[in-house]
Order: sequence, then structure tokens, then C-alpha cells
Amino acid sequence: MTEQQGDAPDALKAPNDAMMQWWSQQWLQGVTPMARMQLAWMESLAEAMQFEAQCLHALAESGQRLSVCMSSETPANPQDIQECYQQLMHHVTRTHMQRLEKVAELSEDFRNRIWEEI
Repeated sequence: MTEQQGDAPDALKAPNDAMMQWWSQQWLQGVTPMARMQLAWMESLAEAMQFEAQCLHALAESGQRLSVCMSSETPANPQDIQECYQQLMHHVTRTHMQRLEKVAELSEDFRNRIWEEI
């Protein structure tokens, strides 16, 4: 009798392994698309954060240039200050427009990534 009991677990092992293998394949097929969609979302988020960091860097540079224009040792005439300010505003405006263009592209890229994963 003890021999028959020893054979029972071995007899059940093969069907259990096959069932576990089938179940793990089904589970992975269901999880993989969601993981890919999450990866696409995270990549888009990382790009958006990079664009925002570039914009903030440009704004910081403009603020630094403005402080240099305003804090010169010799009093500057109004035309020089106005010219410096106009250049800085042009730079900030151009940076903001580039930011808006990238945001529009990012939305389209995100849609394309999601569509590819579906």
C-alpha cells in the first residue's frame, strides 16, 4: 500500500505541471498588454517632464540674464534696459511656443503608442 501512495503524487504531478504552465501563459498574455500600455504612459510622462524641465531651465536662464541687465554697476539708460528686456521676452515666448508644440506632439505620440500596444 505504501508504494501506491508514493505513486499518487507522481501521477498527479504531470497534469498539475501542465495546468500550471497553461495558467501562467494565460495570465501573462492578459498582463502583458496592460504592462506595455503602462510603459507607454510612463514614457510619455517622462518626455513631458523633460519638456517641462527644459522650459524651466530656459526661464531660469532668462531670469538670470534679466538680473544681470538690471544689476549692472553703472546705471543703464532706459533703451539698454528695454532692449535687454525685449530680447528676454522674445526668448521666453519662443521657449513657451516650443513647449506648446511639444505638448501637442506628445499627445499624438501617446495615442500612437497606445494604439500600437492595442
